[in-house]
Amino acid sequence: MSDLEVMLGQIVPAAGAAVAAYGAAVLRQAEDEAAGATVRLGRRILARLRGRAADPAALDGAVADLAAEPDDPDALAALRFQIRRALAADPALVQEIAALLPAAGPDRNGGAGSVAVGGDVSGIVSVGDGATNIVRR
Repeated sequence: MSDLEVMLGQIVPAAGAAVAAYGAAVLRQAEDEAAGATVRLGRRILARLRGRAADPAALDGAVADLAAEPDDPDALAALRFQIRRALAADPALVQEIAALLPAAGPDRNGGAGSVAVGGDVSGIVSVGDGATNIVRR
């Protein structure tokens, strides 16, 4: 029996049980749980900021504006400004908020010949001396 077959023997019963319990919603539930963790973190951060901000009404206004226009980059920028203002005024708050954030992973975007991609790549990414790229269409 191949490694793939062994892995499938372990995965399929669990996946089948999840689908039996939740139907097609099982796919959305995983997304909802991940989004839920992000939302909970955002709520905790905003609560800390609001409790310590010199002008909580300005933060509240920025939150209300973004809630009314969630796709408006200016509303997001206004919230960013209010968050920066609160953090700049309270170095202890910076430490508290930093403790709430997940630890950053290792920096993999450095060194000679490295490539950092901030989105999707639809073409060739090639590094190294004497690399040859052939595109067949």
